[in-house]
Amino acid sequence: MALRRIQKEYAELSRNPPTGISAGPTDDEDLFSWTGTILGPSNSPYKGGIFRLKIEFSQDYPFKPPSVKFITRIYHPNIDDDGSICVNLLKTDVWKPATKISHVLEAILSLLENPNPDDALVSSIAEIYNINKPKFTKTAKDYVKKFAST
Repeated sequence: MALRRIQKEYAELSRNPPTGISAGPTDDEDLFSWTGTILGPSNSPYKGGIFRLKIEFSQDYPFKPPSVKFITRIYHPNIDDDGSICVNLLKTDVWKPATKISHVLEAILSLLENPNPDDALVSSIAEIYNINKPKFTKTAKDYVKKFAST
């Protein structure tokens, strides 16, 4: 079941990728392990950044969410130093089997445009975001230059 679903989603993503997003198997031998790329949204401090993601599907997919982590370092209240992402769609109690990986990637892109400091993984960054947005923006842009530029 999982393999067929993953193959179908990969075919759909290849035919019609969402703007600023690409993803696919890291290795042709293992369709359960993908690499994704998200381009920093132009209306965010992440503009110009290229962010790589590691996507792992389990044998229980789509009944359990995939594991998605940032490989590229990023300064964001909802993404920690290990690359873990706090986005509702990936939470086990919110996940629905009808959700596709393209929806997950679009939700992560949206999180780059609109951080959610109320559901932060990194409370210190959320606090800066809430009380000193110019400082947050500058630091996020510095991270893009240092870690996410070509």
